[in-house]
Amino acid sequence: MNAKPVLMSYTKGDVVNFVVLMALAFIVIPMTVKSDYWYSSILIPWLCLALAAIGQQIVMGYTGQLALGAAGFMAAGAFACFNLILRLPDIPFFVALTLSGLIAAAFGILFGLPSLRVRGIYLMVATLASQFFIIWMIDKFGWFKNYDTSGIITAQDIVIMGRPFTSPMEMFFVIVVVVAVLTLIAMNMARGSTGRNWMAVRDMDIAAESMGISLLKTKLQAFAISAFYCGVAGALFAFTYLKSLEPVAFDIKLSFKILFMVILGGLGTINGAFIGAAFILLFPVLLNSIGNNVFHGAIDATIISSIEQVVFGVLIIVFMIYEPLGMARLWENVKLRVRASRLLRNGSPRNDEALGKPAGPV
Repeated sequence: MNAKPVLMSYTKGDVVNFVVLMALAFIVIPMTVKSDYWYSSILIPWLCLALAAIGQQIVMGYTGQLALGAAGFMAAGAFACFNLILRLPDIPFFVALTLSGLIAAAFGILFGLPSLRVRGIYLMVATLASQFFIIWMIDKFGWFKNYDTSGIITAQDIVIMGRPFTSPMEMFFVIVVVVAVLTLIAMNMARGSTGRNWMAVRDMDIAAESMGISLLKTKLQAFAISAFYCGVAGALFAFTYLKSLEPVAFDIKLSFKILFMVILGGLGTINGAFIGAAFILLFPVLLNSIGNNVFHGAIDATIISSIEQVVFGVLIIVFMIYEPLGMARLWENVKLRVRASRLLRNGSPRNDEALGKPAGPV
């Protein structure tokens, strides 16, 4: 299969959704959300982790490669961006961000090579090596941390065209622009020939290869693009949320958290990355709020944390068994039911195509 790259054909619904989301991000949220807490503790980490989850979706949801180690690529992007701005003071921030993603993509290609020989749990173990190797390399060689002995490095301010973006709202705007652009690119790739190649390899790689799809190119491409997204997300995560750089912030727990976002949100869906990231971030806040307001602090914080882990584990098992497409599919089902009830309320005859179902006998 030597199909030429195909860009997404934007429908009216795509344009309307994009305009509504941009108006929400640049007009509604700034007018209604005045607390810096919501920007610095909820919205900014949500967008950063959702971007990393999109990267995980590309390699795991679309290409079907069981990879673990997204936090390692995030660390590579974060420290690459720090060193680029440090060594090249006049470099534009978006250029440094792009180069950071490319450096992370190089690591993605390197650690994606085992996917050509192994798969499943063996591939997960192989890609897990990237997590430990990148963190070890940053700790071992002081050059990456500018020979700082404290272990925690303060991230530079984001400066765009000579103007610093330091307030939480300003950094939120920067992240919205980056995430919007990369999300549109991911949608283009997923809906075009690139995404079709990924899904062909995911569904049956032997059949895909027999049709002329290069497994070497397709798998390494997926790992590279996935690592690029994680690298950019890691740089934004360090410069806007953490505001510092330390290898321990990109530990294995963060990799598992991103994996949970993809599984709960829905494998193979861009929307699932945002839904899963929102759930993983907001659910602990909800539990803490219940513990403080309902039980008035009677429940210890360690118990609440344990409940959180138990619920995540149970939900992953339930979704993997009953709804592999996760919360994104549940959201689509809700929209279909609302549309069906609206049609019935208006007295319209049942239309399976309008409900998103194949036409046929009821």
